[in-house]
Amino acid sequence: MNTIKIALEWFVNPDHLPFIAGVVTGKYKEAGLDVEIIQPEEHYDGFEDLKAGKIDIHVNEPLHLYEHHFDGIKSLGHFFETRGGVMIRADRVEKLRANGKIKITTPASNPVTNKIGFEIIKRYAQKNGFVIDRENVEFVETDFWHITNMKNDESFDGAWLCFYNFEGVEAKMQGFENLFIDQFESPYPNFSALELMTSQAVIDEKAEALSTFVEVTKEMVLAIQSSPVEATSMYYDYTKEQRTPLMNKIIEDTLPRFEKNIKADPLKWKDLYTFLEELELVRLSQAQYEKIW
Repeated sequence: MNTIKIALEWFVNPDHLPFIAGVVTGKYKEAGLDVEIIQPEEHYDGFEDLKAGKIDIHVNEPLHLYEHHFDGIKSLGHFFETRGGVMIRADRVEKLRANGKIKITTPASNPVTNKIGFEIIKRYAQKNGFVIDRENVEFVETDFWHITNMKNDESFDGAWLCFYNFEGVEAKMQGFENLFIDQFESPYPNFSALELMTSQAVIDEKAEALSTFVEVTKEMVLAIQSSPVEATSMYYDYTKEQRTPLMNKIIEDTLPRFEKNIKADPLKWKDLYTFLEELELVRLSQAQYEKIW
């Protein structure tokens, strides 16, 4: 039995349903894999663990292939993609257009995420014929509960690092009117996806096991998409969460967003790399870029 340790980007949620299904149904074990799903303490823990050889696969957004690049990091392909971006309260859009002071709740406030968040807003403004100054946008680190934070604190005009299959669904269910600034509203390359990342060292040691993991995961994507009721039950059985109408809707929206053909693709996130390079957040040589894939 080959052990595969897979470290997530955050806590277990419906975005990880293919792995959950593989564990709950025993399909990984049938294929000779003992898969351990690990929840990190911090968002970026998996990169250090992957570099140190403590895990075999790390799940995170594709932009981190570049931002947290290290010699030997490898893509196995993305398995999930949603719409993502900045959510602005509907009644604060005019304030945004007037270049007023905007306060944004976000689970991660740091120079990189803040710069990307502002760029999304800035490009939306440019597309719609107005200007927003950087000093007028404040990012405040809170947590993932964007809608709750905005409802509980009227000073928040919006939220950053929103994902439609979560916040979009929740806002719709609660009648929380908003402008969702995603890649369709603002001209930037989408990166609201999850990539399977490994290292050359792991490939050298476990190439066959990694290939098997990807193949079984692809089978699980097909299985959960064809049987949403069973997929929902597997999620609750695994997480021990209480069933709620909101989570049911989140799962329903999430299931079609899984990728059926998981494979490393040097073109898929090329525009994203260019975007990050333009923002002076990353710079890789051509050789470094090509070795990722």
